[in-house]
This record gives sequence, C-alpha cells and structure tokens, in this order.
Amino acid sequence: MNASDVRPMRIDAHQHYWQIDARSGCWPPRELEAIHRDFGSQDLEPELVAGRIDGTVLVQSLPTEADTHYLLGLAEQTPTVCAVVGWLDLKAADAAQKVAAFAAHPKARGLRPMLQDLADDAWIDDRALDRAVAAMIEHDLRFDALVLPRHLGALHAFARRYPDLRIVIDHGAKPPIARGEVEPWLSLMSSLARLSNVHCKLSGLWTEAGEATGDETIGARVRPYVRVLADLFGPQRLMWGSDWPVLRLASGPGGYGEWLAACEGDCARLLGSEALPAVFGGNACKFYRVGGIVRHA
Repeated sequence: MNASDVRPMRIDAHQHYWQIDARSGCWPPRELEAIHRDFGSQDLEPELVAGRIDGTVLVQSLPTEADTHYLLGLAEQTPTVCAVVGWLDLKAADAAQKVAAFAAHPKARGLRPMLQDLADDAWIDDRALDRAVAAMIEHDLRFDALVLPRHLGALHAFARRYPDLRIVIDHGAKPPIARGEVEPWLSLMSSLARLSNVHCKLSGLWTEAGEATGDETIGARVRPYVRVLADLFGPQRLMWGSDWPVLRLASGPGGYGEWLAACEGDCARLLGSEALPAVFGGNACKFYRVGGIVRHA
C-alpha cells in the first residue's frame, strides 16, 4: 500500500443517538421540535459521508444504565461507532464491579456522569469516587466531563487527585458565549489546561452562542472562544465533535457540514493546517483507543 492510498482517520468525537419514548420526563422537552424525535445511525450517515468522517464516539445522554446498554447494543450493529461513553453510578457500592463489566464490551471506552444536571456543583470533588476511578484506570477507560464553568474548580481538584485518569472536557465547558463573557471561564480553563491528563472537545459551542444580531454571525461570536481552546490545549489535546443532533438547535446555521467546515477553517488559521489530522481524528483515536488510524483514501 502506497502512502497516497491512505489518509488519517477522521473522527467525530461527540455525538448522540436516542429514542424519544425512552426519555419521558427527561430532556429534550417537546418544545424543542428540532430534536424531539428518534435519532439513529440512518439519520447521521449522510452527514458522515459528506464530511468524510470515518467513525464516531457515541456519548450517553441519560443517566441510566438502561441507556448505556442501549448504546452498547447500537454500537455492535453500527460499524461507524468506534467508541461508547456510557453512564454508571460512580458512587455506588458496587461501582468498581459495574465499571469492570462495562469495560468488557469491545467498544466501551469511557464514562460520563452528567455533572451539569446535579444539584451539588462539587459532586466530583469527593473521595467516594476512589473505587470507581481506580477501576476506570485499571480498565483504561476515559472520563468525559459534562460541566459548566461553575464546576471547573471541583473538576480541577478531581483531575489533580487522579493524574492517571485521562479526562476530556465536553463542549469547552459551555462558556457563556451568548453573554459575551470570558471570565471566570478563561482563568479556570487555563488552570485545567496546565494538567497533562486533561483534554478538551471542540464541540457544542454554536448552541451556546444565542441569537446572532445585526451583521454578526454565530461563527464570529464563537471564534474568540475557539481561539482560547486552541491556545490552551493546542494541536495534541483538542478534538473535534459535532454534538449532533443537539447541534440542530443552533440559531442560524445549524448544519453538521457547516459546523465541521467552520471548525476546520478556524483550526487551520489558529493551529496551522498540519494540525487538522490530529484535531479532526488523530487525537480522538489516541484518547479513546480507536484502532486503525488510517483508512483507504
């Protein structure tokens, strides 16, 4: 095989599938018509083909073991799903055993407590997680941090306590883009970026941008925050994700291809075109232990 016959694998590091009937009483509400329906691989496949995306990381969106089992079952049937990030009660007495059972699935790669929805902002800064985290490290699982800026102090303490646990911050910690604010998000993210076990997803930012006004575009409003993430995490610890189908809620351009192209353009300007293979695939492959980092062109 010649070098010209292969290219780096392109990965969407963050997307969801769900069945709306299984989400009674949970987000999304009926008012969010754009995403209040079933979403499966047949819906995403055309976007993956158009974007030349080879595989995805399928991430939980309900804090239930039933949802995790559902996602693992989908992964078995869906070749484009390369990795699954599920949910378990990490403070349960049998958490270590549950982590081991989850890790036995061939596509299980990480776990995500839904920290943004918990009443206790410091839930993660708790030694009650020791057994579960030890099991995650033993089984080489990753930790997805679904957080808001107010959780970042506790996340920093957590990341320092477990330096052998590889952590990724989802959606750049959802900065307050719609309000045009950067602090204290910037200072807190800067502290986290100094920890080598912390990575970040370039995802979910359009849905945090609010309504564009006047001649301003969503891309222009989001770009300063993309620049911060690029500066802090660089070409080795930043990974692109679509956050599809939540992306469909973005004001103005909400298309998969538009978000992908905007991020590619921004990253090429900020990090150089040579960084694109890593940000748009290579980093996710390494982080989530996805085999086969090259595919036929």
